[in-house]
Amino acid sequence: MASGGMKREISETHDTLRFGINAGVKADLAPPHPLQASIQSEAKFWADKKKFGTEAIYGSAFNIRKDLDAQILSRFQRPPGALPSSMLGYEALTGSLDDFGFEDYLNMPQDSDSFRQPDMHHGMEVRLGLSKGPICPSFN
Repeated sequence: MASGGMKREISETHDTLRFGINAGVKADLAPPHPLQASIQSEAKFWADKKKFGTEAIYGSAFNIRKDLDAQILSRFQRPPGALPSSMLGYEALTGSLDDFGFEDYLNMPQDSDSFRQPDMHHGMEVRLGLSKGPICPSFN
């Protein structure tokens, strides 16, 4: 996935305003901060350890079923529009409902003065591949 959350075409020129300054191949591969790499590796370590423990207790079918459920729930989203998709089922399955970080309440795009309401029709065209561009332009 691209660093900005949107797909980029290889033949396209780099759009600095949309994807940021460091949005090259290196930025997609390397984390933006060294501490982030250690946090991600620790989270992966504990997820693997938990997966190994549940496989030892419940068998391999439990982890396969949980992975399939995670794939299904991570793809389910609300259509673009006034209400953002909450991904509640996926958060309940992964246990991230209990995590409440600063990104959950700081710098909300809806609180900005330059926020524009998303166009549902254009968002669905982008999602289905009929149109190009960001799903929701947030600046005037």
